[in-house]
Amino acid sequence: MKIPVAPRRELGQHFLVDENIIGVAGRLAELGPDDVVLEVGAGLGVLTRYLAERVRLVHAVELDRRLEPPLRETLAGHSNVELVFGDALALPLHELDPPPGKLVANLPYSIATPLVAESLGGLSSVELWCVLVQREVADRFFALPGTKSYGAVSVLVQLTADRTGFHPVARTCFHPPPNVDSALVAFRRRRRWGPELERVREVVHAAFGHRRKTLANALELAGFERRGVEAALEELGVRPGVRAEALAPEELERLAGHLT
Repeated sequence: MKIPVAPRRELGQHFLVDENIIGVAGRLAELGPDDVVLEVGAGLGVLTRYLAERVRLVHAVELDRRLEPPLRETLAGHSNVELVFGDALALPLHELDPPPGKLVANLPYSIATPLVAESLGGLSSVELWCVLVQREVADRFFALPGTKSYGAVSVLVQLTADRTGFHPVARTCFHPPPNVDSALVAFRRRRRWGPELERVREVVHAAFGHRRKTLANALELAGFERRGVEAALEELGVRPGVRAEALAPEELERLAGHLT
């Protein structure tokens, strides 16, 4: 595939060029003709075009304005694509109309974790995610308690969704090839959050803010009252010296409830 624009290293651009992987993404995303899809990081439009040929509408977000000419050329004849240029982390994606029911994207590595985490509550219309991310990030989303990969985003994703698919992706599927492995991961929403998400998010991020410290110490350092934390842990039957990584997502959610 001819690359009309030089990738920008500072944006972490690695254009997806493998049609086979795009097909795998389509299957994991369970695309249908009535779907409205959000794509973040449209790049050269290879995935965008594939989506446009199979769904009702694609909201395609791209930060790099240099890519507008090749994007429009690739998407010529596809009137069901709305191009949005800007920073996906700053754009009001919740105002997209019609709202997307699926998020399907080759996510830029630098924004993959915060974008997915924000979309869990901020994009309540999204029912299914199928994202191509760094392998380390894909593993982190559904890491088990007690493992090195388990952290705040693991808890938030697992409290919200169930994993439905996983597919390793070779470095040669990108231009230029990245120095890390990648993977497609798909998950389906089982829960729509209300205002309680902010408290859960606050407690979870505080709990993992100092991984080597005990949970009580980490929460105290984040500003939680020590006696209240110890009382909540006692009520939950959790020993005081435990670390955040030892607790399952549901236990951390209950802890957040006790600390409200």
